[in-house]
Amino acid sequence: MSKKVISVLSRADSVDGQGVGSAYVEQVNLLQKGASDLFEMRINKKGKADLIHVHTVNPEFYHTFAHAKSPTVMYCHVLPDTLDGSIKLPKLFFGIFKRYLVSFYTHADYVVVVNPIFIEPLIKLGVASDRVVYIPNFVDHNTFRRLSDDERNDIRRKYAIKEKAFVVLGVGQVQTRKGVKDFVEVAKMNPTMQFVWAGGFSFKGITDGYKELKAIMDNPPSNVKFLGIVPRKDMNEIYNLADVLFMPSYNELFPMAILEAVNSNTPLLLRDLDLYKNILFGDYLSGNTNEDFASILNKLAADPAYFAKAEGYSQNIASYYTAEHVLKIWIDFYTKVINDKDNILKTRKARIKKAKAIQRQNRRTKQ
Repeated sequence: MSKKVISVLSRADSVDGQGVGSAYVEQVNLLQKGASDLFEMRINKKGKADLIHVHTVNPEFYHTFAHAKSPTVMYCHVLPDTLDGSIKLPKLFFGIFKRYLVSFYTHADYVVVVNPIFIEPLIKLGVASDRVVYIPNFVDHNTFRRLSDDERNDIRRKYAIKEKAFVVLGVGQVQTRKGVKDFVEVAKMNPTMQFVWAGGFSFKGITDGYKELKAIMDNPPSNVKFLGIVPRKDMNEIYNLADVLFMPSYNELFPMAILEAVNSNTPLLLRDLDLYKNILFGDYLSGNTNEDFASILNKLAADPAYFAKAEGYSQNIASYYTAEHVLKIWIDFYTKVINDKDNILKTRKARIKKAKAIQRQNRRTKQ
């Protein structure tokens, strides 16, 4: 049987410090290594393909997407509402961009989500329920792994962190929705702990809250280090220098940082968001207020049994999101879509027309 050609369209790795880029790299590498006998992954190349998989909503991909003669798959890394607190644009342009994003999902034959909680919002946007598919993220366990105590101590010295310090790590772009201000406030409440944030302004001045957050980064509390954007190849070191990953985000999809961190057995402390419930199985610590977070961090630092239990939670998550498990899902999904090409192309126009009608009704309802 000849290989099926998958045309991969992506600019996810053009901006450093994004989880979208990490997810893209992992997914493509997974198929190239694990299914090379079945699929040929062509990255940003023209030509005929059995399936087109679009990872990012760049304008040059929209034209290809809209006139595709093959089944199309769109990765859903963001919903219109999740843009709030990420980037700041004039209201008119923000509204236009949100509609543009919805149009991408409308024209896709299938939309892949990395968190099942986003299925219902997509259906409300007009995407047919049978065209939304949940396939989780994963990370390579060989790339992200627990290092020896000696190696971890060497990494701490590299970043000028005391060997015996209790290190609280935050990871992600520096933006309002990531809860960076809360991260710093909790650091002030725990002055004996070392807080480290890996990430920066991937979108510079249009980042929501840029001026306020830039001022914090330029003059942080004495126990807070902002490392800026860290190359992904160095992130395993960052997870290993930490005692706990603290993510006080107000809105997320499926943070790659979580999957990367659990492979080093790093305990998780997260804001109590519904989106985590179906993907992390309750295997994490959570709070709702800065007081909650400070209290949990103190208990982790003081109670070895509590800390060991949190490490076990992370091991449970890591054991579920394996390459083998996710690879099988992708193989089955790609194969199904390619085999259903005729039906997909036959019903595409009617499906898009129906989705647009739902969107018009939604706009009228909001007015």
